[in-house]
Amino acid sequence: MNDAGTVREAIETWHGLLGDEGLAAGSAERMEDDHRRRGMYFGDRPLCSVLRPRMLTHAQYAWIRRQVGTLMSAYRKIHERAMADDGFRAQFHLLDWEEEIVHFDPGFRSPCPTSRLDTFFSAEDGTLKVTEYNAETPAGAGYVDVLSESFLALPVTGEFMRTHVLHPLPARHGVLHALLQSYEEWSGRRELPRIGILDWSDVPTQSEFIFFRDYFRAHGIEAEIADPRECEYRDGKLIAPGGFEITLVYKRVLIDELIMRMGMDNPVVQAVKDGAVCMINPFRCKVIYKKAGLAVLGDERNAEMFDADERAVIDACIPWTRVVEERHTSRGAEQVDLLPWMAQNRERLVLKPNDDYGGHGIVLGWLVSDDEWSAAMQTALTRPHVVQERIILPTEPFPSWVDGQVQVTDRMLDIAPYVTMTAHVDGALTRIATDPLLNVTAGGGSSVSTMLVERR
Repeated sequence: MNDAGTVREAIETWHGLLGDEGLAAGSAERMEDDHRRRGMYFGDRPLCSVLRPRMLTHAQYAWIRRQVGTLMSAYRKIHERAMADDGFRAQFHLLDWEEEIVHFDPGFRSPCPTSRLDTFFSAEDGTLKVTEYNAETPAGAGYVDVLSESFLALPVTGEFMRTHVLHPLPARHGVLHALLQSYEEWSGRRELPRIGILDWSDVPTQSEFIFFRDYFRAHGIEAEIADPRECEYRDGKLIAPGGFEITLVYKRVLIDELIMRMGMDNPVVQAVKDGAVCMINPFRCKVIYKKAGLAVLGDERNAEMFDADERAVIDACIPWTRVVEERHTSRGAEQVDLLPWMAQNRERLVLKPNDDYGGHGIVLGWLVSDDEWSAAMQTALTRPHVVQERIILPTEPFPSWVDGQVQVTDRMLDIAPYVTMTAHVDGALTRIATDPLLNVTAGGGSSVSTMLVERR
């Protein structure tokens, strides 16, 4: 049996077990109780709304890791060149204030010690498509781990594991190692930091900050959650409420929001600029966080930067992407005049702001009218956007507990590998939805844990 067949058989077995009404009801009750007891919510919404994890084979996951590893090599190349070459960096369309902060020395080499690629993996045709690189504040690693624990404890899992073996893919350890490795490089000595998890107090991911705080503390590391507005920078130290001295900022607040709400002279920025604290991810992650980074990788003008393996992975994994501007460019063997071509091909295209998150500002060409697409193109010419070729989203059936019975519904799903030190994969998040944006922040969809499966 091939890998796709192995996964299909495992899914059918799992769903067959849920045909036992008592087993299904007990599993649904256990999942709901776990959410309530452990605070597994995104804002006020449960993290997970289904009764099955996403399953991959060991070979599928190993292949994804290899593809991502090669792609990260290409990302490191474009970041290194961007930091050294003003002309090349212009391809990323940084704002003036971003041009300033990306030159703050973070004190360590990796441009983004902890990050996440948003991708779509099709088991049926063996393809991986990368649609975004979250190199700034990758969320979800804490959620991944607690969800895996909950899935492993479900009654249906106990029955399933009579015939199959499940291996969870934890992710928090990758974040921990990235923080400690970067802090040691920054400080020049091996010692434990005092971690400040910084974000606004009203964000829906507060529950994940608690998971991380408790995880850090369980490993002997002092950690507190703080709102940047409550921090002070005095006597060369960044101080959180209660007098907690932060030596490492685990930055979950978005850079844009930090600067827009608090200005360039706020305590966090000043402490980082002065080298008084280590901050992860650093400001220079902004370069490859930009969605224009995908265009830079695939642009024919930059092809000579990459070796044969990198070019092959870029061609296979990056959907055709360009910054929206007046130019001629290649699309495969075809040369196109970009703006007229976009106007004529909206049904195969997506428009995305160069710097936004949570699905904000994304326009799916096949869901809008010609007039709406034309207006979106005009917006894209006044504020940096990228245009990306549409991909076909994979689907899988997922069971949920609705009105006292199991309902199995096809859901679109992604896979978002967590990347440590801009180099290798440590765990993965899966999101499922009936909405093509597949974004939990945007209000559509659910998170599920990703596990490796094999028959006993």
